[in-house]
Amino acid sequence: MRMSNPPSPESELLQELLDPLLEDFRYWFGRSRDLLELQKLSFLSDAEQSSLLSRVKDALKEVETATVLFNATGKQVGIDIAAMKPWHGLLMECQSVGIRYHQSKTT
Repeated sequence: MRMSNPPSPESELLQELLDPLLEDFRYWFGRSRDLLELQKLSFLSDAEQSSLLSRVKDALKEVETATVLFNATGKQVGIDIAAMKPWHGLLMECQSVGIRYHQSKTT
């Protein structure tokens, strides 16, 4: 009979940080995808909106892949910060678009 090793404090910290972070990326990219698919944003050209939607869909796929790999390794392997940096930048761009969208609805 093989005994499993208890999780190390580092792997527990990794799980505590990475699980919610990946979930946040999935949630916010999903909201952004929905907005870009369901609304015509007057302050973006069709090409700009289509490009942003395409980048959001690609990022969602990357986040899903990272989540699958993280889970497949028993949540023992992290994700390089360099891989997440573009997601963060895109998320900030989507947030800006969302703010502009909501402001345009109130004016």
